[in-house]
Amino acid sequence: MFGSTYGNTLKISTWGESHGKALGVVVDGCPAGLSLCEEDIQVFLDRRKPGQSAFTTQRNEGDLVEILSGVFEGKTTGTPISMIVRNKEQRSKDYSEIANYYRPGHADYTFDEKFGFRDYRGGGRSSGRETIGRVAAGAIASKILNQLGISITTYSKSIGNVEIDYNKLDKDNILKDTLYMPDKEASAKAQELLKEKIADTDSVGGIIECVVKNMPAGVGEPVFEKLDANLAKAVMSIGAVKGVEIGDGFAVASACGSENNDNFKIENDRIVKSTNHAGGILGGISDGSDIVLRAAVKPTPSIAKTQSTVNKSNEEIEISIHGRHDPIIVPRAVVVVESMVALTLVDMLFMSITSKMDDIIDFFKK
Repeated sequence: MFGSTYGNTLKISTWGESHGKALGVVVDGCPAGLSLCEEDIQVFLDRRKPGQSAFTTQRNEGDLVEILSGVFEGKTTGTPISMIVRNKEQRSKDYSEIANYYRPGHADYTFDEKFGFRDYRGGGRSSGRETIGRVAAGAIASKILNQLGISITTYSKSIGNVEIDYNKLDKDNILKDTLYMPDKEASAKAQELLKEKIADTDSVGGIIECVVKNMPAGVGEPVFEKLDANLAKAVMSIGAVKGVEIGDGFAVASACGSENNDNFKIENDRIVKSTNHAGGILGGISDGSDIVLRAAVKPTPSIAKTQSTVNKSNEEIEISIHGRHDPIIVPRAVVVVESMVALTLVDMLFMSITSKMDDIIDFFKK
């Protein structure tokens, strides 16, 4: 299958299906000497695993990772790092009835059209469980960024029509919160909204916001390998994401140039911007200010509310989908967005090492 590999210098290849024996990822291009153990990966996987609250699927998976290669005596060897997470609690019979019809909002129809065949058990490769490999790889990329002093903060900005108040933003609340919101009051309102939607056999979507601090200026390319273009591709490749914006995003369409332009100034003998409407990227290249990215996540398509569709006999039917599904995708997708951003940043940082002859001379001529 084409399209299961991402990256240029730091490459990942994810594999496996929702109801297969296991899922995993191969990471190639990670430098030797990075301290790495399974606990480093598990911290990230625990943020996306099911069964964390009433607002996530109750599929009872521990999602325990095993590192199969590329690490020796606690450090990366520079060779491919292979990781595996075994499926323990798949219930394929829950999906047997959908084999002959197409679920609204899912990839059932398009898979059949492309391959003439589909794994109907949980969606196969289009299942959200495919993101296990992305998150495991993202944990490695995040460790690399941490050693460079680059940090990423990602959270639920909105759920349904409930949005955080930036004046009440508490970053310490993100990892403590059921919905990964940095605003406790907004989270309480969002939880009430979700209870209403669950009672109504419906679902909602939301927006995930990602802020990158201390990204150096000069990373990215000016044409086809733009930093913002690659970030958009990385995040849009997540199945539930239907839109990505950077900086002011779509708001720039109604702004004037005088409002949208970020003026430059000198601060502590450095060139900085007075504002950050561009979201940290100019001309496809990082400008040294915070990179701000937002992802629009669609409502969970698997709902028990009656929907109209067609079956393989071209008959129009009505269905109600049952089983163990997330009433909202956003909270578990927060770490997936963060992982894809981290992987892209590391890949672009590695590519930028050869941008200047002076840097090459400094590295090799010691």
